[in-house]
Amino acid sequence: MIPKCQVVPLPDSEFSFEVDQRELLKWNAAGRYPRPFFFPVRGPGQSMMTRMGHPGAADHDHHNSIWFAHHKVLGIDFWGIASTASVKQLRWHAMSDGMEEALLAVQLGWFDGHDPQALLEQELVICVTPDKSGEDWTLELQSRFIPTAESLEFQKTNFGFLAVRVAKSISVHFGGGKLTNSNGHQGEQAIFGKPADWVDYSGPVRQPSNGQTVTAGITYFNHPGNPDSPVSWHVREDGWMGAGACLNRSLVATKTEPLELRYLLHIHSGDVDQDRATERLNRWSKLPAFQVVKSTKKHQQFEVFRKAI
Repeated sequence: MIPKCQVVPLPDSEFSFEVDQRELLKWNAAGRYPRPFFFPVRGPGQSMMTRMGHPGAADHDHHNSIWFAHHKVLGIDFWGIASTASVKQLRWHAMSDGMEEALLAVQLGWFDGHDPQALLEQELVICVTPDKSGEDWTLELQSRFIPTAESLEFQKTNFGFLAVRVAKSISVHFGGGKLTNSNGHQGEQAIFGKPADWVDYSGPVRQPSNGQTVTAGITYFNHPGNPDSPVSWHVREDGWMGAGACLNRSLVATKTEPLELRYLLHIHSGDVDQDRATERLNRWSKLPAFQVVKSTKKHQQFEVFRKAI
């Protein structure tokens, strides 16, 4: 039996996440990019939920749909593209197909552009899970940031770690969308810098499958086990949102205690539903974290699964 959910490796370090042989998401990790990113991100009727770049500012070409970055790692800019710093995929560890979810575990290296040795490595687990109700699905992202030195400081900044640039039509300024947080507040002014469990960006999208315009969105959940939860958020009406892990203070990772961050993105049809979003967060927060371990199976080097409770 062919699994419902699959990770399909493609040329040029691309990985397609498919449900019923329909692509929902692609991970792009080719070496020519300054950092890996997810694009396209498909919503209801194969609509485009994110975009590459800012709709009105050419100097925001580092805004690549959904991506990991940080503005100040030991003072080094891993956010913009003017810096020599880059994030590269070193290897993939494991791929797992299934009837309920598709998993990919990769290892990323963060390089300052001068030293051939990475400043740190990021173990990233990517999990795509379709909702049973229809075309909605979730993207779960778990990271472990492990420094090469004994310790490493991620300095205070608005920018880092997981960034989301929504489609133009979903943005407040360029489209017909709206920003909402878990406290019921709406708009950039009411949400920026304020603590919340989640933030949602919803608005109109066009479905290529039938040409109709419908409402859809992305709810961005911060795991309550992340540092300083509920986290403060960096959001913009031009179509950008990110959990501000270092918005209020620096974070330090060590070899013995790596920085661990867990996020969940819910790609949904219709407008955001406060009660359902809260219920989803509660269910997800009770799930154990993923673990990447050496495999005992034949022809398999690593496995990824959830830790035992």
